[in-house]
Amino acid sequence: MIYPATDQLSSAERAFMINATEIDILPGVWGDLDEPLVSGPAAALVPILLPLVDRGWIEVCRLVPWTAPDGALGAQPGPPIAKQDLPAVLANAENWEYPRSGTWLGCLTLTLTAAGRRIPR
Repeated sequence: MIYPATDQLSSAERAFMINATEIDILPGVWGDLDEPLVSGPAAALVPILLPLVDRGWIEVCRLVPWTAPDGALGAQPGPPIAKQDLPAVLANAENWEYPRSGTWLGCLTLTLTAAGRRIPR
């Protein structure tokens, strides 16, 4: 399979790839987007993200608790959300906002798949 370099992706697709590389929570993508998307509704981003998932480059997960070897508590990506569930999950505007509680557990995060990591940067 031939993979494009990231300069062959749209700026919005690159924003999602950056977010997935950083394993940031989903709202972090807003900082990498250009206008008019950054000022638009989250619903406009779903048709950009889903094809990246369909290509097998990105997975959408929820952050779950993790304990470091030294006993420190943290978070890590949980199992990927099933593709058939993603449209409904991504339609929830709360998933596109930073949590008010300050805890990121349960928040959506993007991760690169093995195929996504092979895309030249």
